[in-house]
Amino acid sequence: MEEAITIGQATLYLGDAYAIRPTLGRMDVDVMDPPYRFNAVGAGKFRAARQATHMLIAEGMDKGFDHSIINPLLCGSCIVFFHPDQLLDLGDHLRGNFRRMVLCQWIKENPAPHRNKNYIFDSEPYFHAWNEGLHPVGAHEDMHRYVFAPVAPSKIYDHPTVKPDRVMAKIMANVNGQTICDPFMGTGSTGVAAIRAGKRFYGIEKNPKHFETACNRISAAVAEMEARAA
Repeated sequence: MEEAITIGQATLYLGDAYAIRPTLGRMDVDVMDPPYRFNAVGAGKFRAARQATHMLIAEGMDKGFDHSIINPLLCGSCIVFFHPDQLLDLGDHLRGNFRRMVLCQWIKENPAPHRNKNYIFDSEPYFHAWNEGLHPVGAHEDMHRYVFAPVAPSKIYDHPTVKPDRVMAKIMANVNGQTICDPFMGTGSTGVAAIRAGKRFYGIEKNPKHFETACNRISAAVAEMEARAA
């Protein structure tokens, strides 16, 4: 069942992103943290005891996503978080659809110490890709390709991959345009940052529990901005 709620400068949709996103038309920027494709098992007792790992598996967030949802006919630029194992395939898709792209990094100040026969996951990459007219913007101090921020515990919003406010605020400072869409909204971190940056936000989330959390968080952000303007 699809549901749409408007909260200030945000419109939030409960439903399937692959069905809803094409109906929303062209946006300046699509910002997304889609399901990663990676091995969510192994790494011993430490990883097995982590709540976030169980949540990822239970919600299918380890199975990857259909790249066709990143469509240059629907967005002039995009921000896409991804697991390092997805770098080549995702990079090829973006390179074939956007004029330029840059690899950026969220440097985690408190990474989980497990490795699972790999490097410690102490940073998380994201691509910023764009076409003509929607190149990155921002004050000089905002133009680094990295941002430092701590990992948010999954228990805060009962979601395994909540992005920190500091990371999303930097992204909002760098994207060019006023309309932002997040097809995999989760608990609404992109929406909160977009509202605080004075942008128009559209979010899609299929999980009713996360959708409710996003509505509450974005309502609070809208009220915060209205109080500042009063």
